[in-house]
Amino acid sequence: MRRFLIKVVAVFALAGSAMAQTLVLTGATIIDGNGGPPIRDGVIVVQGKRIVAVGPKPSVFVPSGAQEIKLNNKFILPGLMDANVHLIPWPSWSYIEFLARYENKFDAIIEEAAQVALKRGFTTVFDSMGPLDPLMRVRDRIANGEIEGSRMFVAGDIVGFRAVFTTPESMRAASEVFQKRINAMFEKNVGPDLCWKTPVQVGEEMRKYVALGVDFVKYGASGDGAPVNSEVGQDAVLRFTPEQQRAMVEAVHQAGKIIQAHQTSAEALRSVLDAGVDMTQHCSFTGPSRIPDDTIKLMLERKFYCGTQWLTLSPAEEQQVRDQKFIGSDVDNGKDNVDYSLENEIRMIKAGVPMLVSTDAGLIDPDVAKGPVPQVSEEAGAAPDSSVFIGSEIGVAEFTLMHAMRQRGMTPMAIIQTATKNIAAAYHKLDQFGTLDPGKFADLVVVDADPLQDIENMRKISMVMKEGKTVEVDKLPRNPILTSPEAMNPGRIRTR
Repeated sequence: MRRFLIKVVAVFALAGSAMAQTLVLTGATIIDGNGGPPIRDGVIVVQGKRIVAVGPKPSVFVPSGAQEIKLNNKFILPGLMDANVHLIPWPSWSYIEFLARYENKFDAIIEEAAQVALKRGFTTVFDSMGPLDPLMRVRDRIANGEIEGSRMFVAGDIVGFRAVFTTPESMRAASEVFQKRINAMFEKNVGPDLCWKTPVQVGEEMRKYVALGVDFVKYGASGDGAPVNSEVGQDAVLRFTPEQQRAMVEAVHQAGKIIQAHQTSAEALRSVLDAGVDMTQHCSFTGPSRIPDDTIKLMLERKFYCGTQWLTLSPAEEQQVRDQKFIGSDVDNGKDNVDYSLENEIRMIKAGVPMLVSTDAGLIDPDVAKGPVPQVSEEAGAAPDSSVFIGSEIGVAEFTLMHAMRQRGMTPMAIIQTATKNIAAAYHKLDQFGTLDPGKFADLVVVDADPLQDIENMRKISMVMKEGKTVEVDKLPRNPILTSPEAMNPGRIRTR
């Protein structure tokens, strides 16, 4: 008790003599994100932007004059996070109509998406692929308090990828000037040409890229998509040599940033680990290549974090998980119609590899939601069946992912940590947020029912607080574009 009170007094002292408004949240059960038992009838004291005390009611000192917010019978958790979003929505940025309509509105769409995320309880998001300059502009305006929105950290392009015009068909459908302008907006100096450079040159280009102001870096260790007419694709083909990858990692780490990878095969995952990368996205999606046991062991030794984009399971897959019947060996590696993803996921969960809520989510372009992009033929790069993208709406996809995690056997507490503590730790931000502890930002969500009893209760958010300020969720987004009534239900002529 004495140590607790000393810690509280010390935090109050750090606040300085000019005392900001003090709030005290009472009556709720606190799930602080650290993994311990929930705190019944807990109290959180917030001064200005930060938490100064957390604990059971009898042990927390509450300063006189504090404004009380009574939250009886509710549950308080850390502000939620998504480790992998696209605030300029994917796959819309590859469609000519979207680019032509919104090229000059990227800042506004990013702002809208960040506000929708905040409205739904996500106080921090990490954008791992998008046009760097508009992302940084909106990031900085939010950080400076000029506009509302989830706290943003941005990477810009996936290093080594051609971001937008990736097929001969899409290239023929757009003018060369338009292609160059859009691709340059995404790629900067680290597009597919980087793959041709020596390790020394790769390191030099990465130092230049980091100096542009990115918060972290993501690179394509292997391709993405079917190996047909795609400069981004070629699926399991390694895009960089081990030496090039190590040069990237060294340059980014020297700048004090973290580096993550996009990978699509078990061998690409191992190459990423050997290069010293901090984390990957969708690390279980290795197609017809089973992740070896020694790779999972190395992930644990390196405290490596794994982003997830897991789909909900069919009844047959749920039965497979219950029976624990998987291929169990790599003898079928490379065979058609073999996918080790589910087996990989179960094995990593059992081993204790730390997982992250990591969705690729953004807003849904209404044209994509309703089907193929109007007036664009398949030969010109039309949208595929858009039904697969509907679940990628920011602030919705994350809860669907939590359901998928529960189907695979993760406990509610472990799932909560995938959207809070684990993400903050993976991005080296745990000293600022991710758990409800004194000294950290007062980012929190209040839910109406116990998520430890049923993870679906995470959807029942009744209050959002970011940096000590209660979010007026009903007013967000302030300036809707993709979520506007006109965009959702356009007339004969689209105006937005």
